Amino acid sequence: MIKPSRSPSAITRFFQSDAAGGVVLMIAAVAAMLVANSPWQTTYLGVLHSDLFGLSVEHWVNDGLMAVFFLMVGLEIKRELLTGALSSWSQRALPGFAAVGGMVVPALIYVGFNWNSPQTLGGWAIPAATDIAFALGVLALLGPRVPVSLKIFLAALAILDDLGAVVIITLFHTTGLSIPMLLSALAVLAVLFVMNRMGVQRLIYYVIGGVVLWIFVYQSGVHATLAGVALAFCIPLRVVGYKGRKSPLVKLEHGLHPWVAFAVVPIFGFANAGVSLAGFDMQHLVDPVPLGVALGLFIGKQVGVVGLCALAIKFGLAQLPKGSNWTQLYGVALLCGIGFTMSLFIGSLAFAGSAVLIDEVKIGVLIGSILSGVAGALVVLAGSRK
Repeated sequence: MIKPSRSPSAITRFFQSDAAGGVVLMIAAVAAMLVANSPWQTTYLGVLHSDLFGLSVEHWVNDGLMAVFFLMVGLEIKRELLTGALSSWSQRALPGFAAVGGMVVPALIYVGFNWNSPQTLGGWAIPAATDIAFALGVLALLGPRVPVSLKIFLAALAILDDLGAVVIITLFHTTGLSIPMLLSALAVLAVLFVMNRMGVQRLIYYVIGGVVLWIFVYQSGVHATLAGVALAFCIPLRVVGYKGRKSPLVKLEHGLHPWVAFAVVPIFGFANAGVSLAGFDMQHLVDPVPLGVALGLFIGKQVGVVGLCALAIKFGLAQLPKGSNWTQLYGVALLCGIGFTMSLFIGSLAFAGSAVLIDEVKIGVLIGSILSGVAGALVVLAGSRK
């Protein structure tokens, strides 16, 4: 007798959906805001600042857990560049132009509001990032009304945005460089590269090398999260001698995805989104930092993405995603203004010495991201009805 197959439960289907990561991150951010404005605020801050093996818990989250996040980002970038949606110049053209516009225009808007303030001008890169989990989560919630080509376009754009953020962190947030530690990190990276070229397939060797690499990078003065990206580019994408098996890169990416989506990113969101509104009034919203961040995300992203896409398509350098229309593309450009995870991260680096400025960044990121998410979803829906 053949037993009827059991359909997955509602909980299982939720965690398997593309929207799940964005929803969990949203819950974590709301929870952080509630706790930071409740009687548990002291406990919340006390835990974040408590010592754990020589570093604060907040430090471990931002430098340790986020290295795993950047490892995941690096794996996605490598796979997409070699075999995925960015594997040819024609595929890279439209998201490439969109990513450039989506980074440059928001940064210029922020600079415009902070031009006369040297203390805050260093935060120019904060609105230049896109949160891939949030943005794709919103598109996923809209279901089959959104063409697959548009989702691929947004994913490719966000991945290129992340690559740009990695470059920004490397160039502008490296302090107190230690040459011996940096040379040690490069030596470990060289060993990992040679392992790749020799066809070493066992992931455990790369993981061990990655931990050593993280330690040296952390001690070098370069931000430790970049060790995750460097390690990702050393993981083999080809399978050597084992037909039918997943490559080490695909295997690691699939293994990390649920941990990053449902643990690493939500923990980061909970640790960094909490800002106390005690003593806050509407006047603070027009301060240069929150205004520059919010308008950079909400206005700058849509102008930059749509503007460069229009120019690229007009001059025959790229094509509109198959099955989509300009209204839907504009909606996706709005969704690119959801800058939550990466924007908060860059803000924590840019203003590491000022809790007040970091709180202002959080307010600007939250306002800009909420406006972008709601407006983007409504515009994409309107375009889908056409």
